Amino acid sequence: MHFVVCIKQVPDSAQIRVHPVTNTIMRQGVPTIINPYDLFSLEEALRLRDKVGGEVTVLTMGPPMASDSLRKALTIGADRAVLLTDRFFAGSDTLATSYALAQALRKIGEVYGTPDIVFAGKQTIDGDTAQVGPGIAKRLDLLQLTYVSAIVELDGENGAIKLERRSEGGVQVLQSKLPCMITMLEGSNVVRRGRIDDALRAARAEIVTWSAKDAGIEDLQLCGLRGSPTVVKKVFAPPARAEKAAQIELATTPAETADKLIEAIFAKAPAIEADLTKLAAGF
Repeated sequence: MHFVVCIKQVPDSAQIRVHPVTNTIMRQGVPTIINPYDLFSLEEALRLRDKVGGEVTVLTMGPPMASDSLRKALTIGADRAVLLTDRFFAGSDTLATSYALAQALRKIGEVYGTPDIVFAGKQTIDGDTAQVGPGIAKRLDLLQLTYVSAIVELDGENGAIKLERRSEGGVQVLQSKLPCMITMLEGSNVVRRGRIDDALRAARAEIVTWSAKDAGIEDLQLCGLRGSPTVVKKVFAPPARAEKAAQIELATTPAETADKLIEAIFAKAPAIEADLTKLAAGF
């Protein structure tokens, strides 16, 4: 079977700064990482490969430096890495990104075999849109299974998969045919560290690099800024609260500490105490 994982190289959110004048993200000097949600997808693909056999191909779109994240994915255990990079992709929103990645996935299918499952993270930590995965599924006419928390069973012979999907009402157990698009939730597995032989292989591995032309993208009007109907108007950091948090000192027992906390809350917000008193009177 062939599993393809779409990943993205993103700035480490713990070290992101916002320019005080332009209100844009300052990326200079900020280290980059693989989008954390994508790592759970990569681990799930590797687990399925280890269980039923096949190959795992990792795909990303970005500048040449994105090859660092692809090599990290190879270190973790991926079999192949493809970098889609071209100046025509600069400034892509989710619509243009899903178009370019969908075209690259078609090319991957022609060269390395049609993907049985395309994986992606639920969302990225820099955009937080959760739109690229479903966008790829729409363009490739794939069944899309989003917010997946666990894969229960994969039947490669019959082309079927059973999984759990988190929803507002609880957990849905779904069964679907292959091929499909899966976006994984955070915490759905524990990402492996990778073996020494994988690390040595990754250091020597060639990153397959495709331009727009190499990927078979003919209509460049659908890429980059030209193909992006949305723009980011403003990025800003939320202002710090003027009122600082209050600290409750620990009491002798947890119950006494809880009582002190409740008293402090009621003193701060008497309306809450009044509402709870009315509610209790109704029982």
